[in-house]
Parts: sequence; structure tokens; C-alpha cells
Amino acid sequence: MGKITFQQSGVLQKSEKDEKDADKTEILIPLQQQHEELSVPVRTRKAAVNGLCCMAFGLVVLMSGLVLASIYVYRHYYISQLPQENLFQCRVLYEDSVYAPFRGRQELEESVEINLEDNYEQINVPVPHFGGSDAADIIHDFQRGLTAYYDIALDKCYVIELNTSIVMPPRNLRDLLINVRRGTYLPQTYIIQEEMVVVGQVHSVQQLGVFIDRLCGGKETYRLKHRSSRRRIDKREARNCHSIRHLENTFVVETLICDQA
Repeated sequence: MGKITFQQSGVLQKSEKDEKDADKTEILIPLQQQHEELSVPVRTRKAAVNGLCCMAFGLVVLMSGLVLASIYVYRHYYISQLPQENLFQCRVLYEDSVYAPFRGRQELEESVEINLEDNYEQINVPVPHFGGSDAADIIHDFQRGLTAYYDIALDKCYVIELNTSIVMPPRNLRDLLINVRRGTYLPQTYIIQEEMVVVGQVHSVQQLGVFIDRLCGGKETYRLKHRSSRRRIDKREARNCHSIRHLENTFVVETLICDQA
């Protein structure tokens, strides 16, 4: 009979020893590599903060651009797009018994824009056929309580407090011009004069409102005041004065702007 022997126990013991040794194996990481791994989250946080700052700055710039674009569109597009029923072309006959007593009736032409929502009037007076008056653009801003005259011949602007005793409010003036257009009412033929004198220069017109700023921005602008005397001055006294004739009531108004004495 043969003899059977088992010698696997030694092999198993050796295998178990190898496994124990394998479990005890250590992985050594260099100190420099450990430092780099620890510093990665800090750099990531800094990058995230910088990204948020850049994004916030970009949003601020974008919003500022949108605001400026809205102001530009409002000033140069929306304001000028008035309904046709608020645009008027006027021709008025009047008599000047002082300066032109032998000419008979004279004709005044002007175009009027009325904005009921923003409560202002804009009047454009072209060069008159018979002289005696300057071409001008006029703004009556009822919200600000100011009137601005831009004398086209002089390329200068003049600003004064709104004279509500002469200038009709936008809605009333609109109703008047509608009746004139229909032929149901004719303005008076006489002329009223208001006298003003320059009292100083205006260095910033932005504070006077968007409408006056649009008219007088970039131009020499002066402040006016009404003269205490209401009499009509003669030709000799009017040498240093400039006349603007326009319709802003049921009668023609002659605005006389005089330099400082």
C-alpha cells in the first residue's frame, strides 16, 4: 500500500504570512506633493470669488448701458414721436401799429408741438417774411415752470421763469389750435409785448430739465428776468434788443430780449 502525505500546510502558512505583509504595506507620499494637494481647494475658492466679482461687474455695466440707452431712446425717439393731433402748423394775421403802421396786417407762421403727458409745449418760429423778428425755438416746460428761447440767428439760449399769465397751458392751447384749424375761432389781431433783460450766464442746463437740455445743450445760455416797466419801448431803445414774435395765446406775443445795460 502506498503512503499519502499532505504538505500544503506550509504553503498555506506562507501565503497567510504574505497576505499579512501585504496588508502592512505603506504608501509614502512626498511632502511637497501633500502640500500641493492641500492647496488646491484654496485656489479653487479664489477663482470662484474672482469669477463672481467679474460677473457682478459685468451685470452693473450691462444695467448702466441699458439705462443710458433707454434715456437716449426716450429723448431722441419717443419724445419726437408725438401724435398728429398734437402737431400744428399756424398762420396768424396781426397788426403792428408801432413798428409797421403802414404795412397793414402781417403774417406770423409757426409750428407747435404739444405734449400733454409731459406737460410741455415746443414752438418753432421760422424767419419772418418782413423781418423785425428772429427765428427761434421755444420750450414752455410747465413741470419745471421754465421757458427757454433759442435765438437761431444768435445761436444763443435764454431761460426765464414761465409766465403763466401769457402762456396758455398745453391742453388749453391745444384746444385753441384745434378750433383755429377747424375755422371756428380766429385769434386776435393785436400784439402784446413782454420785455426781458439778461442777468447772467447759465453754466449747466442739465439741471433745467430734459426738454430745455435738449434745446440748449452745448449752446451759450443766459438767464433772463422781466423788466419792471411794461411799456413798449421805441426803436432807439431797441438797438440792443432782439425780438421774437410767436403765438402762445389768443393773441401774438412779442418777446423782447435785451442785453444788460
